Amino acid sequence: MTNHVLVPIDESDRSTDALEFACREYPDVEITAIHVLDPGDFYAATGIEGGAMANYDEIRKQHENRAEGILERAREQAAAYDHDLETEQVIGSVSRSIVDYVEGSDVDHVVIGSHGRTGASRILLGSVAENVARRSPVPVTIVR
Repeated sequence: MTNHVLVPIDESDRSTDALEFACREYPDVEITAIHVLDPGDFYAATGIEGGAMANYDEIRKQHENRAEGILERAREQAAAYDHDLETEQVIGSVSRSIVDYVEGSDVDHVVIGSHGRTGASRILLGSVAENVARRSPVPVTIVR
């Protein structure tokens, strides 16, 4: 029996679909939406290789603020299904952070979008869904 569902979210339509699926299919269970901030994105945004990164903290704060907006939209989306949504924001490798969260909590099912973002990132996030499905200690539903 499913008691706690984890839904990794980003700004993609697929993660929105995954959250909608979870709210419809699991109306009476706890759902947590997680957004993972990849620190590589902070470094890439600075454009500085090997030198001092004067803007790192500012860029990280911008990413954190954007993530909070993503989580707020997820809470609003869940509310449309009369569902209270717990949210988490973590920093780390995306697929590893999702699996670590599952292993460290009472999650017993993951619902994840098949891919997200666009361009090269789309391919990478597709690999996130695949990595989570392979490494997760609980069942994973991939929403396309």
